[in-house]
Amino acid sequence: MSEVVLLSDVGADYTKLRALLVASQWKEADEETGRIMLDIADREKEGYLDSDAIKKFPCTDLRTLDELWVGYSKGQFGFSVQRRIYEEVGKDFTKMCDRIGWRQAGNWLNYSSLIFDTNAPLGHLPGGGWIGSFSGLGGIGVMSSWWYSYLASRLEKCNI
Repeated sequence: MSEVVLLSDVGADYTKLRALLVASQWKEADEETGRIMLDIADREKEGYLDSDAIKKFPCTDLRTLDELWVGYSKGQFGFSVQRRIYEEVGKDFTKMCDRIGWRQAGNWLNYSSLIFDTNAPLGHLPGGGWIGSFSGLGGIGVMSSWWYSYLASRLEKCNI
């Protein structure tokens, strides 16, 4: 694969994330993705991205994150992969989660139950631990539907 150019509107450093993805260290890469996103949005203290942070998230940085994930997973993971699936299921978050494996047998998974390898379903990662619903509120579905609608809208506006 060709090298992803690490562009950022805010000076974010993607070298560690790229190294983790090159090494197929998917869980660590997911955690680093969250760290980077929180840093860019100045939301480290809160530990999650709110709707305002998502609406203002720089397109250049969102695109860089996506290109890294898509490129180094050979098209299996990435925000654009998730967005495509979200649109394929009529923007139904629950159906998307069923398809990408964030829900199994009608139950929402906790972050620790995600699959951090290439046996995961298409679009399974990044897992979005920075949403805030995993650790404090139970499972992925608790607050994520509204959150993902904001992210999907931002991805669309950024043409990702």
